[in-house]
Amino acid sequence: MNLEWLVIGGGIHGVHLAARLLGETTVAPDRLRIVDPGEQLLSRWRSCTATTGMTYLRSPGVHHLDLSPWSLERFAGKRKKRKSRCFTAPYNRPTLDLFNSHCDHVMETFGLADLHIQDRADTCLVDDDGVVVRLSSGQEVRAENLVLAIGAGERPAWPAWAPRDSGCVTHIFQPGFEGPRDVAQRVAVVGGGISACQIALRLLDEGHRVQIVARHDLREHQFDSDSGWLGPKNMARFERETDVDRRREIITEARHRGSVPPEVRREIRRAILHERLGWHEGEVVAFSSDHEGVTLTLTTDAELQVDQVLLATGFAANRPGGAMVDALIDSAALPCAVCGYPVVDSALRWHPRVYVSGPLAELELGPVSRNIAGARRAADRLIASLSQRADDSRKAS
Repeated sequence: MNLEWLVIGGGIHGVHLAARLLGETTVAPDRLRIVDPGEQLLSRWRSCTATTGMTYLRSPGVHHLDLSPWSLERFAGKRKKRKSRCFTAPYNRPTLDLFNSHCDHVMETFGLADLHIQDRADTCLVDDDGVVVRLSSGQEVRAENLVLAIGAGERPAWPAWAPRDSGCVTHIFQPGFEGPRDVAQRVAVVGGGISACQIALRLLDEGHRVQIVARHDLREHQFDSDSGWLGPKNMARFERETDVDRRREIITEARHRGSVPPEVRREIRRAILHERLGWHEGEVVAFSSDHEGVTLTLTTDAELQVDQVLLATGFAANRPGGAMVDALIDSAALPCAVCGYPVVDSALRWHPRVYVSGPLAELELGPVSRNIAGARRAADRLIASLSQRADDSRKAS
């Protein structure tokens, strides 16, 4: 198969970038494909958000997957009387149901389901004619341009103390996770961020007895990084920094890891106050299990006896893409920072034929690179670059 554009990754970033390429450039649908192992595009997004019991997004209503920033609000307007329940303050944040319905609308508008190759990219190499990608099925795909829209969603962070072969310990972002099925189980949720708090609230509603084990107290932030990172207020300083290793330090300092928005914090505090939820500040130092359940020993010397342990510890911090990206780097001597992440230009080009988005673009886009706003910003850079290229070509001719 020979293509003009191949997008690896069918999540938030891959879907938005594909929509922008089809909607704002001359790329024809039969010349673009999206490779993703999920049964449908956005499968991983839907499973992770459903797992936590999310009701409203943390992101504002202007951050979505369509072209116009106001598309989601117009889409909600078609729901008439229900529109008032589709968003919440502050920042007009949409319900997960509305956001997902709008995603379906975007994918239908651009026919993206027909462009989905349900497979996994195993190897990826650059040659003189473009990029060659070999899929797990054995199929070979050639493309003039490649977009790596790979997230960290397939690499849940697993603490060293937690056994992987125990039926009593599960990461909430493992494929197929549904949560405890027995009524009134004793559950320890390990983690103190938004995912841990949301799933704890979900489990309380389902009748379980829940304890949260967190390394810190409740941290309240509306977003996972300050809103100044969405514009020049903070980004101007970031873009002036030419040392990519210092950029990594800035990103680390700017992210509000393990934080929750105000409404989630209020619900958690209320549950603790009414003794429906336990909050234990400390780290797990010992794990044991027997026929009666699991015992967790904390740094505070406290011991928790539970039936099941759920890890809400986020995702691995190292560069996503594994061996496939390693081979791509070797094939074209692609530049990387000390942290292993790509060093790209302002158009997010890692190579004249290879573009990046999501985590792989964060040394250029900053702290918001991984989220929905980052997907939109990456697409802005890509489309602007292609427009400039087209203008230069016309002038040259």
